[in-house]
Amino acid sequence: MSASGGSKAIVAALLANLSIAVAKFVAFLFSGSSSMLAESVHSVADSGNQGLLLLGGRKARREATPQHPFGYGRERYIYAFLVSIVLFSVGGMFAVYEGYEKIHDPHEIEAWYWPVGVLVFAIIAEAFSFRTAIKESNALRGRLSWSQFVRRAKAPELPVVLLEDLGALVGLVLALGGVGLALLTGNGVWDGIGTLCIGVLLIIIAIVLAAETKSLLLGEAAGVEDIEKIKAATVDGDTVTRIIHMRTLHLGPEELLVAAKIAVERNDTADEVASAINAAEERIRAAVPIARVIYLEPDIYSEAEAAAGSDPAATPGGAGTGH
Repeated sequence: MSASGGSKAIVAALLANLSIAVAKFVAFLFSGSSSMLAESVHSVADSGNQGLLLLGGRKARREATPQHPFGYGRERYIYAFLVSIVLFSVGGMFAVYEGYEKIHDPHEIEAWYWPVGVLVFAIIAEAFSFRTAIKESNALRGRLSWSQFVRRAKAPELPVVLLEDLGALVGLVLALGGVGLALLTGNGVWDGIGTLCIGVLLIIIAIVLAAETKSLLLGEAAGVEDIEKIKAATVDGDTVTRIIHMRTLHLGPEELLVAAKIAVERNDTADEVASAINAAEERIRAAVPIARVIYLEPDIYSEAEAAAGSDPAATPGGAGTGH
């Protein structure tokens, strides 16, 4: 996944959320709308989330050290997981609490033009941010559906921004509906119901994000297409006759570890085997550029050993088919 594309979407979302948060707070102060307060906190939380994603991307670029020989690529997964926690607690739970309070103790909305005007402005700003995230994602998702893209993406930034922006747009519509019904009926309970719906929406999105990033943190195999490319590139039909078994693991969104036991001829010399391994590594890196750490172990093919170490990623429903 393009790091530049992810960063562009994050910055667009950050700028939109900062401007929206200020506008919502002003509208809350003038109107007393709980939906506006919940949406204000939501925008502040989203701004903090984008800051976390940018920080994670920066930390992930650190060079490998003796203590962390495979680098810091998974920092991006850690910070994406923190985003889901912030969205759940600061965004979702606060909105649920605020909605509950408003339903039990409703207040009339004052200066209605403030919340309505700010919500319309926020919908326009979030739409531009969402459009940027969609544009950057379309360049990468290929023929995948949106749900498949969110589940299978190895880089967390674009799926996170997509879900955040989608949640923000739906939340703004809910807030506008709650404020509108409260103004039409003169009953502030509707404002509380809108706030409660926003909280439930944010909690659902946070749970989805947490599940996806947890899978990345645990360690995921390469995608099915990359696995097939690696297998095709490894075997040359001459010295390397087949793959006995293979494992892949994402060390980060743009760094893949490949470990495989390969079959060579019984009478091959050490020089021939070494040359074949070096050539196979070059072919793998050419086929899948993110395969940066490769370990190939030569062996004599045995059906029993191949069965004992069979690759789960090569079976339907195995690792590498999504989160």
